[in-house]
Amino acid sequence: MPPQKRNRDFGWLLIVCAGLLPLVLGILCTAIEARHTVSQQQISTANTLLTQAEKMSDNAWDMITQLRQYHYQPCSQIENQLQRAGALNAYFRSIGTLRGDNIECSSAYGLNHGPLAEMMMQPPPVTGKAWWSISVRGTSGVPNRPAVVFVRQLPDSTGFWAVIDGQYLMDFMHAIGESRGYQMSLQFSGGALISSGPTDVEPELYLKSESYQAESSRYPITVNVTVPAAELLKAWRQALFIFLPMAAIFSILLMVLTANWLRRRISWADEIRRAMRNRQFSVHYQPVYSTALQRASGAEALLRWQLPNGEMIRPDIFISHAESEGMIVPLTQHLLELMAEDIQSWQVEPGFHIGLNVAADHLQHADFVQDIQRFARRIKDKQMVVTLELTERSLIDDGELVARKLRYLQSHGMKVAIDDFGTGHCSLSYLLTFPLDYLKIDRGFINAIEGLEVETPVLDAIINLCHKLELAVLGEGVETSLQFAYLKQRGVVFIQGYYYARPMDNDRLRAWLNEQGRQPLLVEEHHESELRHS
Repeated sequence: MPPQKRNRDFGWLLIVCAGLLPLVLGILCTAIEARHTVSQQQISTANTLLTQAEKMSDNAWDMITQLRQYHYQPCSQIENQLQRAGALNAYFRSIGTLRGDNIECSSAYGLNHGPLAEMMMQPPPVTGKAWWSISVRGTSGVPNRPAVVFVRQLPDSTGFWAVIDGQYLMDFMHAIGESRGYQMSLQFSGGALISSGPTDVEPELYLKSESYQAESSRYPITVNVTVPAAELLKAWRQALFIFLPMAAIFSILLMVLTANWLRRRISWADEIRRAMRNRQFSVHYQPVYSTALQRASGAEALLRWQLPNGEMIRPDIFISHAESEGMIVPLTQHLLELMAEDIQSWQVEPGFHIGLNVAADHLQHADFVQDIQRFARRIKDKQMVVTLELTERSLIDDGELVARKLRYLQSHGMKVAIDDFGTGHCSLSYLLTFPLDYLKIDRGFINAIEGLEVETPVLDAIINLCHKLELAVLGEGVETSLQFAYLKQRGVVFIQGYYYARPMDNDRLRAWLNEQGRQPLLVEEHHESELRHS
């Protein structure tokens, strides 16, 4: 699979992930935001409840302070005043005076004295302090409703007390927590809980109830507010409802940006750059046979691309993409570098030709002449002839400028050829425009050869044209002895194809040149071999 297609598959996955990212982050962020919002509401509710409890406590201690005016007065004289004070001040269930641990006078009981513990329905707490408060489940007069008892004891064993009805606190808790389903509780000095709200809170999916506890800095009061999971889920849904339209916009925007980034990131241009950087390209060489010299007279350089997994990318694929994406110039420069490295180890006779394809973009590039001259200098000691083969994949816009470049290079000993002649739409114009030394006949015309005596009009016309223009001719794609004999009979000097030698890497080429490169190619031997194998 070409890297472009494989990366495109991963690219679609990345685009989808990019689109999902804002949604996933939105869900997480809205969940965090919902939890934060509920937590702030929870804290605010707890502080409000704590403030109300402190306010009631303030009233209770203020009441006890007022009761000190009745110190040492008998209950019969202050009973009416106690009843009036208890009735006119909110929150109070009863108030009174103490003597030791017994109630001396009460706004609710009058002269019916009894132990404080009996009224509280529990023993008084042992605090070691002259004043204390505690929440209780109820009092003797109202046993089924919680209350808060406040006591101030004097050094002479007398004291004062006040009872706040817990109903006021429960009503307040109900008012501030009902709409959100909060479960709230108050506790004075670790006494009985005064609570409001649902007692059975069921979890919602993966959410659970959240509790918050606050303590007063002034009084021994503890407040606990529990938020049900349903409230968290409700807040989350509200946040999602607000966020989802924005998340959808961000999702689309991120997908577009990712697609644009990927288009640049996984383009063939980037793949080719990485392949050059990682030395995935190599050069194979296909020898060229000279019928005049009866031995190998040169070789054509063919660029190959092998992925790290061993997979080969077809040259027609990556070269066409290199041309379309503006990478053919750096790719050809890379080819020249690889060729220069390989040729250093060759042992060939002077005049050995090395051919390479040059694209129209490179021919028209400002660095073309400099690139070719640099390559020629690096192999100068081998005394080889560099043949520049013009391809017809793209048009040459400024033909006169390119012609001047080619004449300049010819003046320095290089040759110019047209590759795959007859397959493009500008071959004849090339003949008129550029200074040429060779013409390479495309394999499509060679395949039309059916016999030594059977004419191929188009092929013969091309060969005759070359002879009239005094151009050397090279037949490409020669695969049979019949094709070889036909071309040789018509004066084609150079032969290239599987019949003579296949493309091979640098190491195999050096071995081949030493073993077979200097041997003549005998048509009869090959023809007899073909007959034996058939």
